[in-house]
Amino acid sequence: MEPGSAVGALCAQSIGEPGTQMTLKTFHFAGVASMNITLGVPRIKEIINASKAISTPIITAHLDIDDDPDFARLVKGRIEKTLLGEISEYIEEVFLPDDCFILVKLSLERIRLLRLEVNAETVRYSICVSKLRVKPGDVVVHGEAVVCVTPRENSKSSMYYVLQSLKEDLPKVVVQGIPEVSRAVIHIDEQSGKEKYKLLVEGDNLRAVMATHGVKGTRTTSNNTYEVEKTLGIEAARTTIISEIQYTMVNHGMSIDRRHVMLLSDLMTYKGEVLGITRFGLAKMKESVLMLASFEKTADHLFDAAYFGQKDSVCGKYL
Repeated sequence: MEPGSAVGALCAQSIGEPGTQMTLKTFHFAGVASMNITLGVPRIKEIINASKAISTPIITAHLDIDDDPDFARLVKGRIEKTLLGEISEYIEEVFLPDDCFILVKLSLERIRLLRLEVNAETVRYSICVSKLRVKPGDVVVHGEAVVCVTPRENSKSSMYYVLQSLKEDLPKVVVQGIPEVSRAVIHIDEQSGKEKYKLLVEGDNLRAVMATHGVKGTRTTSNNTYEVEKTLGIEAARTTIISEIQYTMVNHGMSIDRRHVMLLSDLMTYKGEVLGITRFGLAKMKESVLMLASFEKTADHLFDAAYFGQKDSVCGKYL
């Protein structure tokens, strides 16, 4: 590259021109039929605008033991959100002459099949720490599969009302897994005749997935730039931007020179936070008024600059 070349314009053209060949909305994920991932123009738009809430956040987690399907199921159980309603045979209210409570009967067979590390004691703990405002003394464990929850009436509502609301909210208590994760899928890679297992996790909270026992934290990646920046820092976010743009483009059969993508990601992260190429992000990146006016809201920028008497020495550094 010659010194003084207009690298910005060249980079914009190199990314923008193949972008015009992209189909608008495409959803597929190589190898896993049940997993949806946003590709094409909507995905590129999400990356470049540095969206905080992307439409399909996916965390790829490699495992400590990657050739054992049983171990993969065990770790999947630790990550995937499991609700009390999914592992109990029944949750019903019991009325006795001198007492009333809610009886939760756990399905031990289902817990065993799903390879969950859940028993009556952990369920009791989950109920106590949930938002149900149940005191530890009101939750009693009977045997290995039965938990009794006694409601306490308060000044605002009667006993019957508290009982009914408890019955409705108990099945939604998270007994295991990360609440932000909707599901995890075991992905099988066929490499040189051997089957390698890894987890594809739908949802956010990269930190919790990395810290899960059995996950190789150093090889865990996410496609959400904001989440990566929050967990691993700005350099990791820059790398994520590069690899995500490349991955999206390659899926559409286009290859962009890595240097153009690196220039774009450098521009988005050089201030120490991920800034999108939007009117808000650019305003934080650049001080030059003419530069901002040439992008969006031209009249507003020029009006403000004139009002505050701003100077813009057009010295070629910005333009």
